[in-house]
Amino acid sequence: MPTGKVKWYDAEKGFGFLTTDDGSDVFVRSDSLPAGVTALKSGSRVEFGLVQGRKGDQAIQLSVLEPTPSVAKALRKNPEEMVEIVEDLMKLLEGLERTYRRGRHSDPRSAKQTAALLRALAAELELS
Repeated sequence: MPTGKVKWYDAEKGFGFLTTDDGSDVFVRSDSLPAGVTALKSGSRVEFGLVQGRKGDQAIQLSVLEPTPSVAKALRKNPEEMVEIVEDLMKLLEGLERTYRRGRHSDPRSAKQTAALLRALAAELELS
């Protein structure tokens, strides 16, 4: 069976193209995807059967060999770093709470630190 990579795939339209190892393009439809797979990521290694369609080669009975590694997962901080961020954020938020309970606003430097840590935590959570 031929192998190649996903060139692009549009899940909404239900089709896309693969590039075989020899460089030719092959059309792929959603009904050729394995059970439970609804979309293909560009760059994923695949194996497939070939049939001659009206407009050229078409993939059938596709199987995903190597999914594309997630960039988001590669960029995630390790859990030890996340513990430090959460602990620091909790300390800053507790100080902010005490300040507000006294009827005051926090100083700008503390507010900026808190905002930066909140953004860092939010960015990490979005990568999860």
